Amino acid sequence: MGQRDDLLAGARTCLAEKGLGRTTARDIAAASGANLASIGYHFGSKDNLMNIAVLDAVNELGDAVETAVRSADGDSPAERMQVALDEVHTMLGQERGLMVASVHAYSQALFSDEVRRSTVDSIARGRGEMAAMILGVSPDELDPDRAQRLGSVVHNLIIGITFQYLLDPDSLPSGEEFVSALQVLASGVEPSLS
Repeated sequence: MGQRDDLLAGARTCLAEKGLGRTTARDIAAASGANLASIGYHFGSKDNLMNIAVLDAVNELGDAVETAVRSADGDSPAERMQVALDEVHTMLGQERGLMVASVHAYSQALFSDEVRRSTVDSIARGRGEMAAMILGVSPDELDPDRAQRLGSVVHNLIIGITFQYLLDPDSLPSGEEFVSALQVLASGVEPSLS
């Protein structure tokens, strides 16, 4: 691993141990074994480094959602979406601090070109993967435009769910309720819940 990767690994360690707000640049340097000045050289600031580390951690959670969906018995996109949303709901309860940090990182993307580029690139890659996950196919089987459209909708649903959970966790619908509501929106007909 190079020094940039070492710093990211150190930031991830600090994120898990201290959280976003209590981590100092010295903490990251100590955890990574890197020189304190290298944070500025590679990332511009400690905040940029931490934001990128948070987004990397969120991407790993996305990988866990994909694993859950692909190992579930869901045959239809609606069933796979339900599994994905239930898995996201579970993770929100287990990783609240990381989710708060991710919201902070998204907001910082408005003020940092490096964080914005990293965030936009990560989301663009993730859209195809999310679409493939919901459709139950490999990403290379999808038309890129279709993958971007469907993946964008799935991504925006997950971001919205995250915000809703952080503000009012008791109001969050289950995966089944969420998918049922989406079916109503798509068809205009109220489906019956089993």
